[in-house]
Amino acid sequence: MTVVLDPTAGRAAEGLETVARLDALDGKTVGLLDISKPRGDVFLGRLEELLTERGATVHRYMKPTFAKPAPVDLRHEIATNCDAVIEALAD
Repeated sequence: MTVVLDPTAGRAAEGLETVARLDALDGKTVGLLDISKPRGDVFLGRLEELLTERGATVHRYMKPTFAKPAPVDLRHEIATNCDAVIEALAD
């Protein structure tokens, strides 16, 4: 069983549905979102290598600050251009 947690400030996540997992990475576009914490770029760099080896195209994105949600235009760009997204933080 998979449990999906919603980190949205304790508000109830009403009406949200999970999206089916990708059946394969080959030919898919994966967005990597750096939330601007130290060393997140190092972690995402390694993920980019692994995803590319498995046939995915990788697009990198960065939030202006980790303290606020990603701007609407950035979220729209990711949703429009990517089949999946991985958001990473590190310290």
